[in-house]
Amino acid sequence: MKKIAEIKEELNRAQGERLEELLSAYEKDERAGVAGLILRYRKKQQALLLERKRLDAMRVYERKYASAGRICGIDEAGRGPLAGPVAAAAVILPADCEILYLNDSKKLTESRREELYQEITEKAVAWGVGLVSPARIDEINILQATYEAMRQALEKLNPAPDLLLNDAVTIPDVPFPQVPIVKGDAKSVSIAAASILAKVTRDRLMREYDRIMPEYGFAAHKGYGSAAHLAAIRQYGPSPIHRKSFLSHILEEP
Repeated sequence: MKKIAEIKEELNRAQGERLEELLSAYEKDERAGVAGLILRYRKKQQALLLERKRLDAMRVYERKYASAGRICGIDEAGRGPLAGPVAAAAVILPADCEILYLNDSKKLTESRREELYQEITEKAVAWGVGLVSPARIDEINILQATYEAMRQALEKLNPAPDLLLNDAVTIPDVPFPQVPIVKGDAKSVSIAAASILAKVTRDRLMREYDRIMPEYGFAAHKGYGSAAHLAAIRQYGPSPIHRKSFLSHILEEP
């Protein structure tokens, strides 16, 4: 009779139909330790099934426009912060691509985003990220800067997309058909992938800025208007990466 540790190792190595065969076979084992193993793996299987159903629902737009060819998701990160650039990402995923736990970046932990960033960039047909500086944001406003970052991201794609799925916006001056989707980062796997690349890229950059200017706490708030961030601005004044056009009301306060 196999030891429980050996059974556990066998289950860890098995996938798909083989795992199901093993679970069915070991259900006949009357040892409590084996029964506990089977229960845990059954729960994992059920959770995996639910996750795949969730992802399938997020492919509705990809299926709808599949005949268009290469579908590209577009999203941004950092429109609202008081400091740092705005980032945008463009991602073309293979039609048969499965990336478990892909979701709106705001619904994921930082560690999960980092893991997914790696998987997305490895599996994508093409991907690109654009960054527009705080000075440029002040010059042309945040909406136009966001569009500029999106165009930068698109320019980096090779091959080029045939259709864009955008998170709620229509990007001016691009040659591709576009489908704006409200809350698209929670409804489309392509847009969700783009949201993660944009968010991770920007967060990494803000952590770098924190090492250069630790007094502002950029690693913690990523440039958003937290109480600690506002207090730092009032104490030290704006840094070189602050968006001056976002600060007038803050600097005027007593």
